[in-house]
Amino acid sequence: MYAAPPEYPPMRQMKVDKLGIDLLTHDPVVILKDLEGKRYLPILIGPFEATAIALALEGTAVPRPLSHDLMRTLLESLSAKLEQIVIHDIKDSTFFAKLIVRTNGDVQEIDARPSDGIALALRMQAPIFVSDKIALEETVPDKVGGDPEETTKFKKFIDELKPSDFME
Repeated sequence: MYAAPPEYPPMRQMKVDKLGIDLLTHDPVVILKDLEGKRYLPILIGPFEATAIALALEGTAVPRPLSHDLMRTLLESLSAKLEQIVIHDIKDSTFFAKLIVRTNGDVQEIDARPSDGIALALRMQAPIFVSDKIALEETVPDKVGGDPEETTKFKKFIDELKPSDFME
């Protein structure tokens, strides 16, 4: 396994939880989940990348190779191994990722969009890592299994709602 250089921030491993549609923008979104299942990271992606990720998640064969299948074949034919992808930065709401590729013992870091990295990682069974900074600042905590008192209060609030509460 690749050991990140000291200039990289601490990382945590995540996996693809699901694909969805952002309710505000109607854009596809991939949702990563940490291995403990406590934090979720939504990343807006393009429709083609969403399709590529969905096909990989479902294990669907395609009659001709798609771009990410081609990348996998190129890496494999060059005896290169995708060690991992690292989502390491965010600027102006844009995430930045690197493919960590090992060839003949040498490690290359290749700039990539997170969606392309994720689609390739799924095809090559490579782990996905996110910097702790992003994981702590950009993720959403899982509310399931949260504070029982808060859950009870919320359920009581819902039970006591009346149609008139929705009137102005």
